[in-house]
Amino acid sequence: MALSYTQAPYKNLVTPFSGKIQGGLREGLQITIQGTVHSTATRFMVNFQIGDSGDDIAFHFNPRFEDGGYVVCNTKENGYWGPEERKMEMPFEKARPFELCFVVQNLDFKVMVNKKLFTQYSHRVPYHLVDTIAVNGSLQLSLITFQNSFATPVEPVFSTMQSSMDPGLGKIQNVSQDLRPVHQAPVVKWQTPPIVSGGAAPGIQPVVYPNAAYPVPFFATIPYGFRTNKSIIISGTVLPNAKSFHINLRRGTDIAFHLNPRIDENTIIRNTQIDSSWGPEERYLFGKMPFIRGQDFTVWILCEDHCFKVVVDGKQLCDYWHRLTDLQAIAGLEVAGDVQLTYVQT
Repeated sequence: MALSYTQAPYKNLVTPFSGKIQGGLREGLQITIQGTVHSTATRFMVNFQIGDSGDDIAFHFNPRFEDGGYVVCNTKENGYWGPEERKMEMPFEKARPFELCFVVQNLDFKVMVNKKLFTQYSHRVPYHLVDTIAVNGSLQLSLITFQNSFATPVEPVFSTMQSSMDPGLGKIQNVSQDLRPVHQAPVVKWQTPPIVSGGAAPGIQPVVYPNAAYPVPFFATIPYGFRTNKSIIISGTVLPNAKSFHINLRRGTDIAFHLNPRIDENTIIRNTQIDSSWGPEERYLFGKMPFIRGQDFTVWILCEDHCFKVVVDGKQLCDYWHRLTDLQAIAGLEVAGDVQLTYVQT
């Protein structure tokens, strides 16, 4: 059963953490946790619960670092644990970031660690009763995201306009009208969604691109463009010798939102380009530069009524007030520069 919505990610997380799963678990729902295991960790756990009490846990996933490392899986009903299932393997490393992904299937949970299948755990109780995710233990949480894994991945639609960004001037140079894309990809045609209260359009599915579709520069369409509560997620790694990279949200040839981390300058430029002319830059930072050479990152861009809200690794970076207000026309994503992409959801 495909979901008709995408739940906003949880951010600014501290453990112990407990959050609601909107609509409960459904077949095809994929929940991804990004974080870092503490160097002194002995264990941590992820629980898919029925309610907040902890007396009913459909799936208890519990990595333990003692005795060479292993993972315990179990189910708790009415306060009583069932028989343990142990996998004598430790896929997590202390002081290293990880991506832990749970996919709800008809017969079991599929568990992937750092994009590799780790285990599958058969359902012992009806999974649709689960409405809460709880995380506890010796780890730093960055982000928890939700998406429908039944949405068919498609290749990105590459722009017919290739460009390179001058990190010093922030201007597009060497624009080519060569109509040959980087590689052939099917063009997905979208119809105008119905207008509904709050800007949300039921039935709109996020598009998750497979790893093979991550050349840089990267170009993709944003289904139906933006609207209130629409968000996109971009994960990657800043290259070891990086100077700068940029994320552009495009309205045709215009750039509605230009996010341009400049590592050498220790700043992040935000701007809008209309008819090839840049507006006034915004470059102040309220905290430390979140993009570090050689380190992973996750950027979540949420469209609100008056601004784009930008969250990096679970911490709010900035609000960028809309300078182009026809949000549905902002339907192109571009990522280029000194970065390697690992995950894109539009």
